[in-house]
Amino acid sequence: MKRFEVIVMPNAQDDIRRAFAWLEEEDPVHAEKWIREIREGILGLETLPESHAIAPESDVFECDIRQLLVGRGTPWRVFFTVDGDRVQVLHVRHGRQDYWRP
Repeated sequence: MKRFEVIVMPNAQDDIRRAFAWLEEEDPVHAEKWIREIREGILGLETLPESHAIAPESDVFECDIRQLLVGRGTPWRVFFTVDGDRVQVLHVRHGRQDYWRP
């Protein structure tokens, strides 16, 4: 099976740090579970990243933006692109937030 290199871009790293800090203040146990799920989901993009849906926001970008959904209920959305054998994680946001725009 083909493996993809996964690169988490600085904006996405910042998104994850901010979300984790907020969640940790609210519920440290949930925050730890959340960060594990986010990491596992992102690492899972090494295989079959194109099996994830194209995000609704993709139509305003010049390339296909895909989304990985993490969590139950209203999931977190991990936005990424696939370019050759590389996956670039661009942004992470909660599903209740407004659509992502450039």
